[in-house]
Amino acid sequence: MKSEKGITLISLTVYIIVMVIVVAIVSIVSAYFYSNTSILSNNINPLTEYTRFNSFFSDEVNHTNLKVLEWGEDYLVFDNGVQYTYVSENKGIYRDYVKICNDVEKCIFEAKIKNGKNVVAVTMKIGTAEEKNVEYTLKD
Repeated sequence: MKSEKGITLISLTVYIIVMVIVVAIVSIVSAYFYSNTSILSNNINPLTEYTRFNSFFSDEVNHTNLKVLEWGEDYLVFDNGVQYTYVSENKGIYRDYVKICNDVEKCIFEAKIKNGKNVVAVTMKIGTAEEKNVEYTLKD
């Protein structure tokens, strides 16, 4: 009986065809994966910016006996000297002179009294996210 060593041309062709199919499937799956991660990162960025603003502003309004000295649609000044300003030219919100938010399409500050408490209402639209309106109650 003759010993069979090595591989035949037919088996080599089958191996190559199988490898091409596997590589094609892996490349299609990875292309979908990377395109979906870029879409996800575009949706997460506005949430990150809003969370950053909310952390700064919440920390500010939680000081006791804090009062609003003056406000306009694009700025708010507290009696402790801290000012929040929206600059539409570069789409940023500043705390004093430090930029704390990027890609802000709209930001309106409003100070009012609601149920006998001082309230600051902030309306924001960041990037492609929907507009948010949040009211912060100042501590007495």
